[in-house]
Amino acid sequence: MNSSWEKKFLGHIQKLLMEIRIIRSEKRRKTVQARETGGILEILAPAHMSDKQLDPIIKDFEARISRHKKLSKLEDEGLERRAAMLNRQYFDNLLQWESIRWVTNQNRRHGSCNTDRGTIRISHRIAEMPRFVQDYVIVHELAHVIEPNHSQRFWDLVYQYPRAERARGYLMAVGIEDQDEQ
Repeated sequence: MNSSWEKKFLGHIQKLLMEIRIIRSEKRRKTVQARETGGILEILAPAHMSDKQLDPIIKDFEARISRHKKLSKLEDEGLERRAAMLNRQYFDNLLQWESIRWVTNQNRRHGSCNTDRGTIRISHRIAEMPRFVQDYVIVHELAHVIEPNHSQRFWDLVYQYPRAERARGYLMAVGIEDQDEQ
């Protein structure tokens, strides 16, 4: 290890990985790259970059790794079971879809429904929210199976879920519900 900063940071990152290795290169000019090889997180950084400059970048990598590990723990099967239960409860078991699963690439929306392919995707950020919010998001996306827009008919379907308004308020408060949808 090259510095006390690296030793300190190693303590944080070792919770996620077994080992961290910082590799500095004179050839590397601006970019910092991270890769996991054999249980070791390798940070490739320019030789001129100070520990202070590198710190926020490595913390960002740590957050990404943490997010990825959380997603790997999420079970799409549980999401499928929940959607089936909500389909029975609010849609008389009439809806069909090809798949429903968690994704990490939706940071500005809570979910999406592709009616042509029959796929529903729910943002991993929803998994950390209360169950009533998760159920609202699932009901919202299930309603798109019938009504692919945000028409009044769509909202009538969504508002069958009795905690829809409360869940929308929660999502607005955390900043991922579009207030102009209605």
